[in-house]
Amino acid sequence: MKRLRPHAFLILLMVGAEGSGPVLAAPDPAPVPPITVPDRLDLKMAIGFALANNFAIREARERIKQQEGVVLEVRGKSIPNVVAQGLYQENSTSISPTFPASTTFWQGSVIATQTLYAGGGVRSSIRNANLTREAAALDLQATINQALLDVRTRFYNVLLAREKIRVQEENIGLLKSQLKDASDRFETGTTSSFDKLRADVALANGQVPLITARNDFRIAVEQLRQSLGFASQRSGDLQKVPEFDGVLTYTSASFDLAACLEAAHANRPELQRLAKEREAGEQSVVTARSNYYPNLALAGGWEAEKAPFALSGSSSSSVNGWRIGLQSQWNIFDGASTSGRVAQARSLLQQAKLTLDEQTLAIDVEVRQAYSAWQEADELAAATQKTVGQAEESLRLATARYEAGAATHLDVLQAQVDLTQARVNQVQADYTDTVALAQLREAMGMADDYSVN
Repeated sequence: MKRLRPHAFLILLMVGAEGSGPVLAAPDPAPVPPITVPDRLDLKMAIGFALANNFAIREARERIKQQEGVVLEVRGKSIPNVVAQGLYQENSTSISPTFPASTTFWQGSVIATQTLYAGGGVRSSIRNANLTREAAALDLQATINQALLDVRTRFYNVLLAREKIRVQEENIGLLKSQLKDASDRFETGTTSSFDKLRADVALANGQVPLITARNDFRIAVEQLRQSLGFASQRSGDLQKVPEFDGVLTYTSASFDLAACLEAAHANRPELQRLAKEREAGEQSVVTARSNYYPNLALAGGWEAEKAPFALSGSSSSSVNGWRIGLQSQWNIFDGASTSGRVAQARSLLQQAKLTLDEQTLAIDVEVRQAYSAWQEADELAAATQKTVGQAEESLRLATARYEAGAATHLDVLQAQVDLTQARVNQVQADYTDTVALAQLREAMGMADDYSVN
């Protein structure tokens, strides 16, 4: 059995906060430009194409890139900063009457500064940025889960519409056969024109659901194309529809509600993302409080200059040399600005905690609803498994009785309607069960997979 786990490409890159801890990042596979509509398409191919081309997934990847830029920006405060400066100036002798020896002045310097202490603000800022990047990676995973569920559902919509077309075409075939039989009987005088008329009406009425099913199929294909991100406008692709490989079948499964809720709490990337954002909020409080404390930096560099006059005791007007020292600043009173920023950070942290609790409750409700929907779909699918066979047998008996003169043509038509409805119900039940199972797995945070024998 082969398994495709689409978001296995969320790779842990060992690029630590302040050079030590791991952070999440995602490579950016270039979208595969659609060349043409394939001749055949199965669910595995659809999932693979969506991973590279779905617009929501591509946008989520870009958000990770954006946050990686923030990490680089913030980490710059923890490593030495080097600044080069220069100045060149020429003065008119008329404005330099005191030192007429030279009218040229230049100056250059290279200064390096390393922060030694900043009240914990630099480290907390780096941790905050890394946590936010991890949250962005988890947001990508949640986006992938939702996008692939959408692809699955819309692929199943195509299969459902195709099966409904098949059912209605089979119905039309039977109605045509019954019309021919009624016409033959009318020609031989063994039945009335009423039976022939009813067969004509039944055939005409049978065309309506077939036309609707064909339109539903076309719409389902276009919706799937949107989920895949297939944006080709090639003239050869406008009318081409691939042959879809796959069938809707009832699969018996077993789930426990308590286990489903536990799995959702452990696996849902939305909850993991909000937990990261809460941790980032805690670091934001530390960053805001760091302004209460002094900062200390080591600064050193090399400077050179040429003055428009010679220094006392020197035959040269240019000097150069090294400088090194400490720089410190302490905002003893800043008009309560720091207190305001701390209050904002604490409030945002509390909001993040409340959002996590709210989302946990929402996911619990989502799992319960998905579990209930799956139970209903599973029961309906199981109940319809024998219905089609029974309806086929009913039609066979009605036809035999009609041929023996023990039943009317109306009895045969009613049996035919019952058979068509039973087939539609079974297809719909298999579809509902398949979709409900996929939705329950997504609600539990289970990684999407595709299995083939």
